Amino acid sequence: MKIAIISDVHNNEVNLKKSLIASEKEGIENLICCGDLASRETLDFMADNFSGEIFFAFGNMDDEHMPDFKNVDNYRNVNIFGKFGEAEFDKKKVAFVHYPDKAKRLAKSGKYNFVFYGHTHKPWEEMVGECKVLNPGCITGDRFQPTFAIWDTENDEFRLILLIEIK
Repeated sequence: MKIAIISDVHNNEVNLKKSLIASEKEGIENLICCGDLASRETLDFMADNFSGEIFFAFGNMDDEHMPDFKNVDNYRNVNIFGKFGEAEFDKKKVAFVHYPDKAKRLAKSGKYNFVFYGHTHKPWEEMVGECKVLNPGCITGDRFQPTFAIWDTENDEFRLILLIEIK
């Protein structure tokens, strides 16, 4: 199974669309968003343009718009977790949050194989004990180049995708 991991979209639908096009070409089945979509319209766009399952945890930009994210029963493919989400893919336990300090605490808990986060906009990968902690960078591309990650759950390989290379 292949999973896309994104963060910090900040309403940049141009780059979000590039990530969704690349995800479709890669055969991505699920998408994890580590926060900062920043509006219900961006969630609508993502849900309308991605056919797989979406797992979304709030970031600081989403907190401001939290009422907009209520009553999401009309989405067929979106799971909203608030400030912290967890899921299991191919018998691997995953947590996803927006903030790096929370990600490290989750990794140190020993409950997860992988923890994903955003907020810093900087792609990052490290081991915390036996847990891999990963930041996919940012879709928006405002402090660093726009990126997202693809996780192949069969071999636990991660690839960083640079959006400026996607047409």
